[in-house]
Amino acid sequence: MAQLKLTNSMGRRKAVFEPLDPANVGIYVCGPTVYNYAHIGNARPAVVFDVLRRVLMHVYPKVTYVSNFTDIDDKIINAALESGQPIESITNKFADIYNADMKALGVLPPDHQPRATETVPEMIAIIENLIARGHAYVAEGHVLFDVPSFKDYGKLSGRSRDEQIAGARVDVAPYKRDPADYVLWKPSPPGYPTWDSPWGAGRPGWHIECSAMAEKHLGLNFDIHGGGLDLTFPHHENEIAQSVCAYEHAGFARVWMHNGFLAVEGEKMSKSIGNVLLVNDLLKHAPGEAIRFALLSSHYRQPFDWTQHGLEEATTTLTRFYTVADTATAPGKVDPEFFDALCDDLNTPLAIARLHALAKAGNGADLKVSAQMLGLLGGDLKTWSAWFTKAIDTAAVDSLITQRNAARSAKNWAESDRIRDQLAALGVAIKDNKDGTTSWSAT
Repeated sequence: MAQLKLTNSMGRRKAVFEPLDPANVGIYVCGPTVYNYAHIGNARPAVVFDVLRRVLMHVYPKVTYVSNFTDIDDKIINAALESGQPIESITNKFADIYNADMKALGVLPPDHQPRATETVPEMIAIIENLIARGHAYVAEGHVLFDVPSFKDYGKLSGRSRDEQIAGARVDVAPYKRDPADYVLWKPSPPGYPTWDSPWGAGRPGWHIECSAMAEKHLGLNFDIHGGGLDLTFPHHENEIAQSVCAYEHAGFARVWMHNGFLAVEGEKMSKSIGNVLLVNDLLKHAPGEAIRFALLSSHYRQPFDWTQHGLEEATTTLTRFYTVADTATAPGKVDPEFFDALCDDLNTPLAIARLHALAKAGNGADLKVSAQMLGLLGGDLKTWSAWFTKAIDTAAVDSLITQRNAARSAKNWAESDRIRDQLAALGVAIKDNKDGTTSWSAT
C-alpha cells in the first residue's frame, strides 16, 4: 500500500504522514461563522478535508474528526440586532442549513461539532494559563496576548514583523503593549452576549475559540489541523501561539493543511461585485454530487476558479460514470493507481483521471468503489437520473412533445426540429418512431 504523503504548511514540505497514535488519528478543521448561508468558498475546505478523512479511514482503524461552529461573533450580533431575532435563533438556523447543505455535498458529519458558546470555560482556563506564564496581560477590561513573548510567532505564515502587524489589521489601542498584540477577552457592550470571568463580564475573542475546542476534543497534541489559506494568518498563527504558550511544551497540531483560494468565473468572490455563490442556491439548480465533483477537479492547494462550464462538465462526467458503474455485476475494489494518487498529497485531478480510465475500460465495479473514496457514486444511475427528471417541468415537456408530434404530422420538419432542439436545451432526450415521440428522458 502506498504511503500517505501530505504537504505541511509549517515548513511547506511534503512528507510521509506518521500519526501520533495509529489507532486514532485526530483532525481539526475550522468551521463556519453561522450568521448567514454558506458560500461555495466555505464548501471547498469542507469537501477537501472530507476526502482526507475518507482516505485516512481507509488506512487507519479510527479517525476522530472535529469541526466547529463559531457562534460568538460581531457579525452574528449585528445580524441579531438588525433582524430583532435572538442570537440563538440565527445561529441555530444557519447551523442547521449549513449541515443540510454539506450533507447534500456528500460531506460526512463531524464526530464532534462544538460551538464556541459551549466552550467558554475552557477558553477562560487557557487565558488564565497564558497570564500566569507571562504570555498575556490584562488592560482596561481586556486580556491581550503578548505577541513578542512567543519567539516562534510567524513561523507558520512566514511573515515578517512588519507584515504581521499589517496583515492582522490590528486595532490601534492605547492599552496595548505592542501593536501586534491581539484580544483574548473583551468587555461586552449592553445587549451583547456576556460571560463572567476573572477579568470582568465579557466575551472571548475569535482566535482563542479553536484552541479551546481542539484541546477539548483532541487533546494538547493532535495530528492534522486544516482550513482555508485565508486562515493561515492571523487565525492559525494565533492558535499555535496560544496553545503552545499556555502549556509551554504542547506541540498542538503536527501537520497544518490549507486549501487554496476560490474565485468565480475568473474574479474574486465579493459582495461588491455581486458574484457570491451560495451553496443553498446552487443546490436548487445542480445535484450536490456535481458541485462536489467540480470542487475536486483542482488540487486542493491550488487556487480554484469556479465556473458554470466546470459544473456542467462535472454533471456530464458523473452521468457517464454512473452509466458505466450501472453495468457492474460483481463487487469491486479500490483501484491501486487511484489510491496512489490520493496518497500523493490528495492529488484529486490525477485520481479523477484514473476514474476516467476505469470508465473507458468499462470497469464499473472498481470505478464505483474507487469513486466512493471521493464521496462520489454513492447512489445508482436511476437515482442520479431522477434528479434531472425532478428538475424538469414535465407538463411543459409533454406540451412541447404534443406540439412536435403535430408538426411532424403536418410535415413541418423545421418546426419539429426547432422543438426538438428546445427540448434538448431543457435537458430532455426524446425517442421517436414512425408514429411520433414514444418516450423521453433527462439527459
